[in-house]
Amino acid sequence: MKLIKLSPKQRAITVYNKLNELYPNTGTFLTHKNPFELLIAVILSAQCTDERINKVTPNLFTKFPTPKALATAKLTDIKEAIKSVNFFNNKSENIQKTAAALLEDYKGVVPNTLEKLIKLPGVGRKTANVVLGQAFNVPGITVDTHVKRVSFRLGFTKHTDPEKAEQDLIKLWPKETWINYSSILILHGRNTCKAIKPLCHSCPFFSICPKQGVRLEKL
Repeated sequence: MKLIKLSPKQRAITVYNKLNELYPNTGTFLTHKNPFELLIAVILSAQCTDERINKVTPNLFTKFPTPKALATAKLTDIKEAIKSVNFFNNKSENIQKTAAALLEDYKGVVPNTLEKLIKLPGVGRKTANVVLGQAFNVPGITVDTHVKRVSFRLGFTKHTDPEKAEQDLIKLWPKETWINYSSILILHGRNTCKAIKPLCHSCPFFSICPKQGVRLEKL
């Protein structure tokens, strides 16, 4: 199929419109009832599937429903509650320290700025942007492994470093799309533009993909 040449901005708009049509009303993939639960769930989700996290968190939040309950719990009890999660030892410490920091610095309330969120243990820009977008509707771009890979392949960025890629996407994607764009790009990465054996010939963007006919890198 002949490549249809578009500018990165034209391609970004085309991709967004089509994915928004394919995946309408997409929100966060993590089950939660409030910003605190979302924050903890996102911390736990690093290098772990959302499906696994959604199986673990209902029991975790039943036992420790508030920052105070989590901060004052026995670490061994937290580990037991999340032991099926990857790197549960480190994550147990991080979520307890985060709960303690929420109590000490923010009166138990999850802050709604990037600057404050990234100071919490176990919270980086990716986690912060998920919380800001899904809990507070603050525009931000979440560059996880899927967003990074798909954005690179579709020519939205030449960077594989998440923070550098985020800066490229901020300039390219309309601000009002940032929250939703990240979510639908994640779905496209999971379902079609996979790391290994991407389904290029069934991809709706094959005709406009700069990587058409190129051996794709595993990212």
